[in-house]
Amino acid sequence: MEMACDERRDFADFLAGLSAEQWNERSLCHQWRVRDVVAHVIGYDELSTTDLAARFVRGGFLVNRINAIGTAELAARPPEDLVRLVREHSRPRGLTAGFGGMIALVDGMVHQQDIRRPLNMPRVIPAERLTAVLDFARYVPLIRGAWRARGVRLCATDVEWSHGRGQEVSGPGEALLMAMAGRSDALRELDGPGKDRLAHHI
Repeated sequence: MEMACDERRDFADFLAGLSAEQWNERSLCHQWRVRDVVAHVIGYDELSTTDLAARFVRGGFLVNRINAIGTAELAARPPEDLVRLVREHSRPRGLTAGFGGMIALVDGMVHQQDIRRPLNMPRVIPAERLTAVLDFARYVPLIRGAWRARGVRLCATDVEWSHGRGQEVSGPGEALLMAMAGRSDALRELDGPGKDRLAHHI
């Protein structure tokens, strides 16, 4: 949970420095701008169990539709309001607090990179935080990292982390995470004989 809190505080600090134009730039998430991604990250925190159930029903129990409902309600707000909400929710609540805050940590880290990569604004992610997310991302249902990495061995070159068996794919831990999360943009930073196999699964 403390790592999730740190990740959200870092996210808020980063967002506070973006220009008005950058808030409307496209992210790596299909059809989502920067502001849409931010709205999604905090879109579940204020929902009670009843509210969450109602949103699932409204979305027809389809993840993309459920996410779109919450995003649409927040994304129209001014950037300063969204930054304030991220700061107010620095400690995850509700659904994102699941697994001791790990859902918020994984979701927040991946989505921060969904914004940073198109803006060409890289970051150095604390190693302890990154390896924790790499481990969890292997099996969390909405990422299915181990499924995408089947048949290859992922080896980080900047932190002590590896996973899997098969032909090796190596590169920065952040790029391996984004590849496991289905972001093909990360492939350009990876290398090794298993790269084509990994690319086929993204």
